[in-house]
Amino acid sequence: MQTQHLSEQEVIRREKLSGLQNLGIDPYPAALYPVSHYSQEIKASFADESKDDYADVCLAGRIMGVRDMGKASFAELQDGQGRIQIYVRKDDIAKDGDTSLYDQVWKKLLDIGDFIGVKGFVFRTKMGEISIHVKEFTLLAKSLRPLPIVKEAEGQTFDAVTDPEFKYRQRYADLVINPAIKETFLKRTRLINSIREFLNQHGALEVDTPVLQSIPGGAAARPFTTHHNALDVPFYLRVANELYLKRLIVGGFDWVYEFSRNFRNEGMDRTHNPEFTILEFYTAYKDYLWMMNVTERLLEKAAIDVTTTTDVTVGEHLISFKAPYKRISIYDAIKEHTGFDVSEMDEAALRAVCRQLRIESDASMGHGKLIDQIFGGRCEHHYIQPTFIIDYPVEMSPLTKKHRSKPGLVERFELIINGKEIANAYTELNDPIDQRERFEEQVKLMERGDEEAMYIDYDFLRALEYGMPPTSGIGFGIDRLCMLLTNQPSIQDVLLFPQMRPEKWVVDANEEQKDDQ
Repeated sequence: MQTQHLSEQEVIRREKLSGLQNLGIDPYPAALYPVSHYSQEIKASFADESKDDYADVCLAGRIMGVRDMGKASFAELQDGQGRIQIYVRKDDIAKDGDTSLYDQVWKKLLDIGDFIGVKGFVFRTKMGEISIHVKEFTLLAKSLRPLPIVKEAEGQTFDAVTDPEFKYRQRYADLVINPAIKETFLKRTRLINSIREFLNQHGALEVDTPVLQSIPGGAAARPFTTHHNALDVPFYLRVANELYLKRLIVGGFDWVYEFSRNFRNEGMDRTHNPEFTILEFYTAYKDYLWMMNVTERLLEKAAIDVTTTTDVTVGEHLISFKAPYKRISIYDAIKEHTGFDVSEMDEAALRAVCRQLRIESDASMGHGKLIDQIFGGRCEHHYIQPTFIIDYPVEMSPLTKKHRSKPGLVERFELIINGKEIANAYTELNDPIDQRERFEEQVKLMERGDEEAMYIDYDFLRALEYGMPPTSGIGFGIDRLCMLLTNQPSIQDVLLFPQMRPEKWVVDANEEQKDDQ
């Protein structure tokens, strides 16, 4: 078993832990602590010291700073809402004249980061700061690892820990020392609640579909592979939940949705994480034109619910989520930004365009993938305000119904905001014969080496053969949408625990455990 190497501060804290135990104090008591108030609640409503509303309060949280004044101390207590100053006086917490609780425990055995509970009354200091005059305190949990030091003065933070390696790997510590980032995750929850409220109010049904799937269908993406021991067959972590939601439309539900945790075994960058959240919903008897209108209304509501306005600052841009949004075909977008009309080009011509534009391409890329490369490389970043890119080539969209009036195209849109795809939607393909042929074309691409080509899902084809009504569906990238509405530059900043390469000491420890077994 690997030996834990302790810093000098960690050794000292363990010695203090023993000191507490020697005094008969349990450093990790299991008893319920009767919290009655929270820091921001008190700060927001305490106005008149003559009232008795705050004559007897009970709070709990971490010690985040101490100013020792001899026989009294001021300290910062941080709870789930914020921070509040507490005042601890030696004589007030003495028991029957015994001052050891202050002299030994408070001054010598407690540290920044420890959890305590305090009981007392609210008052305002001579400097006008609302504080808690402590009459009794209880140790609730001893901290054995020092928090990184962050200096604060007059409401400003200095020397804040900004190292991404620390922030993403030790999010638990980051949340403690940079409590302002909690607002990002509170907004994320408000975003999801806003969308869920919109869908529920319009009659949609929230459902659950499998994460472990025998076929990684519903998206052109490379899957994670695992093995089901009991069945002795390979399984895949889902890349999308689309095909299962459409099975439910076949089964008779008119409008279903799911916030789906998806997994794609691909690259990592500012806007990609291998584990991410997608909202998908499917509605019977609708098409992609209807879906564009619904998308505008949903996002307008979400922006207001999260930020109180439809005009949201994202980096250097002010983005308006107010409907309606611009609509332009993918061919027109490419022509506008490259000068090339690719609407009639074959693969050879598209490769020549890629060479002229210095866009990477390889032999595994078919007609649709090449067009996607051109759009992504030369056009996508121009669309800052919400824009629907519509009417894609059929080769790019194996699950989409062919366009009713434009041969060679399908009824599909992608919503681009701030230069990135936020949503992808179709008039869904419900012709089982056409769907089988599209899947077979994907197999040919897979044989050419395209690792993102779709598998054939024979059970889904069987479901379509029972009949699926005209349907429209959409998938929203919740993480990317959250980035926009919280003005965060990286997807890792809106994920509580983004994927990271395991630390070497963790890998070594795991290997030791395997050897021991």
